[in-house]
Amino acid sequence: MKKFLQNKKLLSACIIVVLIFAILGGSVSMRNKRNTPMIIQSFGNDVVAVGARIIDFPLSFVSGSLNNVHDLMNTQNENNYLKSKVTDLEQTKTRNATLEAENKQLKSALKLKESLTDYEKIQASVISRSPDSWSDLLIINKGTTAGLRKNMAVMSGGGVIGRVVEVNAASAKVELITTSDKSANRFAVEAQAVNGKKVHGIITVIGDNTLAFTQAVDGKKLKRGTKIYTSGMGGNSPKGLLVGTIATTTHDTFGLSDLVKITPAGELNDPSVITIIKRKVDD
Repeated sequence: MKKFLQNKKLLSACIIVVLIFAILGGSVSMRNKRNTPMIIQSFGNDVVAVGARIIDFPLSFVSGSLNNVHDLMNTQNENNYLKSKVTDLEQTKTRNATLEAENKQLKSALKLKESLTDYEKIQASVISRSPDSWSDLLIINKGTTAGLRKNMAVMSGGGVIGRVVEVNAASAKVELITTSDKSANRFAVEAQAVNGKKVHGIITVIGDNTLAFTQAVDGKKLKRGTKIYTSGMGGNSPKGLLVGTIATTTHDTFGLSDLVKITPAGELNDPSVITIIKRKVDD
């Protein structure tokens, strides 16, 4: 103990520690009793706040500048992207104009007013569908006054679903491609084989409303997923309307010809809005 008391440095340190704890305890006690902080504490808080503001200002300025630079770079990149799209659009317009001019020249050379692929669209709505002929007929709200004629192709959902079979002044009947009527007028279609050649045939119905590509030569050269289009060779249907895609290729029950089953592309289950295709070429 005597050595401890004789060590002035250690004694001074202990006294300072005790005083610090005393001051802290007193300040905490006074702070709890006072409504406002002490002058020294208030001054210290103000100094810290001002210092924080002084330091925060240049940091905020630098951070904001960096964000502005980043936004500017993003804007520049977006601007360049949009410019490229505008250029592509202009090139596409130019190409389409060139192709249209060439098409007109070819038609003129062949002395044709219209080609097999030219057609107009007439929009209509389905107003009736009988339960007993669900897979056979639709009744629509357009007729001869809208320019409809018998045998015009009808599309819905991006694919052919049938043809007009009866036309009145303000309504018409549409026979679906899934009709079980054996005497129905079938679509003449074509598809591209794996060797690049066109395979022609007609759409028929087999079994339970299953579509098939029949009377096709070299049907085995058609692979699954191949798209089938109208050939423009029958009725009032223009060339190039999507009918469906090939699902499977097998042989018929006699094994004499190829049986190509088709997945329809059109909306056959619930076609509320349909499009009638008016072929422009003279029959």
